[in-house]
Amino acid sequence: MIKKRKKVSRYRGSKTHGCGSMKKRRGAGNRGGRGMAGSGKRADQKKPSILKEYGTAYFGKKGFASRSNKIKIKSINIGDLENRLLTLLKKDLAKNENGTIKIDLSKLKYNKLLGSGKITKKFEINVDHASKGAIEKIEKLGGKVNVNNRKSD
Repeated sequence: MIKKRKKVSRYRGSKTHGCGSMKKRRGAGNRGGRGMAGSGKRADQKKPSILKEYGTAYFGKKGFASRSNKIKIKSINIGDLENRLLTLLKKDLAKNENGTIKIDLSKLKYNKLLGSGKITKKFEINVDHASKGAIEKIEKLGGKVNVNNRKSD
């Protein structure tokens, strides 16, 4: 079997790689434009033939959905809640009832409770999502986590 040298290595040292003058292969005009150019510009001459060949899927946007549709998770740790407790009680965002501190995290614009940090008080928290660690730590002290979403992550 003969081992043939690659064409690219043969063109090394030649300025134009066998394509004539430098102007000839310059720019996107050489390949008919970029992207969808030539697919129906100037009075849509080509559009009917493209629709016949490929169907309507040829035109328009495809790909990933925008990120704005996705739910944005804003989380808070239980340790941070305990640190901010005095401020929350002053602003009436948390209530102390018989030694149990009740907090609705949706009013604080949080939708997930995480279990990092230490707590010393009994909490009853309403939240959309909560980690298993956060639920365990709160229930160990006799507290309660009401998960609105019915799923604990």
